[in-house]
Amino acid sequence: MGDTRAKKSGLSADIQKKLNAKYSEEQERQCRQWIEAVTGETLIDQEIGMNHFNKCLKDGTVLCKLINTLNGEALVKKINTSSMAFKQMENISSFLDACKVFGLKDGDCFQTPDLYENQNMSQVLGTIFAVSTVSISKHGWEGPSIGVKIADENKREFDEETIAAGKAILTGQTGWNKGETQAGMNMGKTRKVVDM
Repeated sequence: MGDTRAKKSGLSADIQKKLNAKYSEEQERQCRQWIEAVTGETLIDQEIGMNHFNKCLKDGTVLCKLINTLNGEALVKKINTSSMAFKQMENISSFLDACKVFGLKDGDCFQTPDLYENQNMSQVLGTIFAVSTVSISKHGWEGPSIGVKIADENKREFDEETIAAGKAILTGQTGWNKGETQAGMNMGKTRKVVDM
């Protein structure tokens, strides 16, 4: 965690341990290799580990360059190179805004403190994987990628004959009863609140 935060205790410490346990060094390796391949730049810290990866991404410049490269044109117009905290957080925030324009959903994106204060690096990894997925699925990126491709729509058109044949299937076998009920069936004594 960052130097500016007090040490967590109690429930907060337990939650932080769980968040840290979700972190995957194998996913980090994949993200590192992918970021370097896409941007053409070597990350500043080559050691594997959550804190080392955080050090590489903390100022937000690498992430801004990544999203600009994948989009083809700059989604992040101004990348701050200042070492001041608010400028670095502004870079991260600009990257997150660009991610939403790029096609990521809110749930795919980490929050600024997750990266800047090293609070939830597993969510940062998830966002990087989501950026790759959206780049190949929605933007046609043909370069290196990680993660999976989103399935394409496969809309089907059926003619009237096929639809009629489908309606002829016994409805009880397909799990739909077309309004049929068990009304009138009696299996033993009915249940009453007061038994007289």
